[in-house]
Amino acid sequence: MAIVDIALKIGSSLRGPNYEPPETKDTKERTVAIKTVQRKTLSISSKENLLVEIKLLKRLNHKYIVNMFDFVWDEQNIFIIMEYCDGGNLSLYIKKHKTLPEKTCKFFLAQLAEAVQYMHSQNVSHFDLKPQNLLLTHCPNLTLKVADFGFAQYLNLGESNSTIKGSPLYMAPEILLDRCYDQSADLWSIGVILYECLFGSAPYSSKSLDELMDKIRKKKSIEIPKTKAISFTCEDLLVRLLVHDPKQRISFSDFFEHEFLNLNSKESNEKLNKAVEIFSKAVEEDSKLNYAVALQLYSKGLQEFLQVIFHEPNAKRKAALRERANVYLQRAEEIKECCGQGAPTETAKSIPCSSQQLPPSIANDTRVQQDSDKKTTPAFSYVNLRKYFRTSVRCQSSILA
Repeated sequence: MAIVDIALKIGSSLRGPNYEPPETKDTKERTVAIKTVQRKTLSISSKENLLVEIKLLKRLNHKYIVNMFDFVWDEQNIFIIMEYCDGGNLSLYIKKHKTLPEKTCKFFLAQLAEAVQYMHSQNVSHFDLKPQNLLLTHCPNLTLKVADFGFAQYLNLGESNSTIKGSPLYMAPEILLDRCYDQSADLWSIGVILYECLFGSAPYSSKSLDELMDKIRKKKSIEIPKTKAISFTCEDLLVRLLVHDPKQRISFSDFFEHEFLNLNSKESNEKLNKAVEIFSKAVEEDSKLNYAVALQLYSKGLQEFLQVIFHEPNAKRKAALRERANVYLQRAEEIKECCGQGAPTETAKSIPCSSQQLPPSIANDTRVQQDSDKKTTPAFSYVNLRKYFRTSVRCQSSILA
């Protein structure tokens, strides 16, 4: 069975049981964290919170959310076996560095935003977002992971709650004052986290709960310190997050699309890199006269390209992407046209191409001859793609316009 190193336990000094997760093909050892809870100390509400946490962690699966492997129990304790994060938490990171550069804040906030975006899609609200609950790991690169879902709950858009949840310093004003709140309470907490990352302390840092409550009741304005220069987009997001009235606070959709986070651009870049990699393989197979394989790769690459073009906000960049897409589209059409005439693949020679429009790796390849006598077997995936081009308004406006 697998050998497990119990590297970290949260909430208790007790050692947990030797947990043995199932062996997998990729690993026979796993370092885990174990959250140990004494059953006799649990109140009714604590039990409910724990059950919700286990239920949510079993369901949620995201690269920026801590992973729960399993949970076990005995007569005295409940043990939640979780992913081990070796970098501590964001609170310790801030204390170590005092304040963080805007670029670093953007790096962490983008990861937090992706996690929240995923939770939002699952109708899950965290309600206890704070630096202490944002764990850091170095596997392989520095990564933030949302943890501690003890106060989280399913909350659909428009639904509200009246139970006080969270940590007062990061808690939205409507939770403390009105005891009626919705999903947007998490946005306030994100604003507090961003403020603390930038300036080293929370906007309403106080010596006592009474002092904190007094500041919140008076709706004391949150000033952006002038001791540190931050960009306009960063300040704009920060100000719009830290709005006392939840109805006036930035919406989730505007938050996810905000220029400071640039989440759409990040996703598009990932898709673009994937498409470029696929096209490189297609060109290689094309130059080797493996036209059936090349055709399938051109088709797959164009599917990725479609999404990139549709979401690209820059007109010049979109035009350049359309031009490149048309090059690959034309080459795929040339192969498809020759394939459609029914020549067997095993007798295939080179298919004529337009060297002026093909990428250099194809146009300059001496193995691509101007010989149309022999053809290849058609790739049906491209037939479907072409049909999609002709029927999709989105595709017509993006590539074929």
